[in-house]
Amino acid sequence: MSLDKIVVTVASIAGMGFTYWFFLAKKEKEVQVSGSIDIAVEGGYTPEVISIPKGKSVKLNFLRTDSTVCLEEVVLGDFKIRKYLPLNQKVVIEVTPERSGEFIFTCGMNMYHGKIIVK
Repeated sequence: MSLDKIVVTVASIAGMGFTYWFFLAKKEKEVQVSGSIDIAVEGGYTPEVISIPKGKSVKLNFLRTDSTVCLEEVVLGDFKIRKYLPLNQKVVIEVTPERSGEFIFTCGMNMYHGKIIVK
C-alpha cells in the first residue's frame, strides 16, 4: 500500500472516531432539582437536563438573555404549557409531574431542546 493511501485511511478512521465522539458519545449532565431551578436561555438551555421527583411541585425559572426569536417561547408539550419568555425577565413555570419518565421542553420552533427526567 502506498503512503498516500495509508495517510487517507488513517485520516478517515480518525475523522470517524471524532464524529462518533462529538455527536454520539457526549454524556448529558443531569442536575437534581428539589424546589426550584434557574434555567438560563442563551443559545439553548442551561442546564439542559434536569431531574425532579415524581409528585412534587417544582418551579422552573427561565431567564432569556438571548435575543434570538426562536428562544422567545418555551414549550413543555407533555405538561401542555407554552410560555412567552421576555428578554431579561424571569418567567416561573411550576410543574408537578404525576408519572415517571423523560419529558422534553423546546423553544417555540423546536430547534433547541431540554429534558426533564422524573424519577
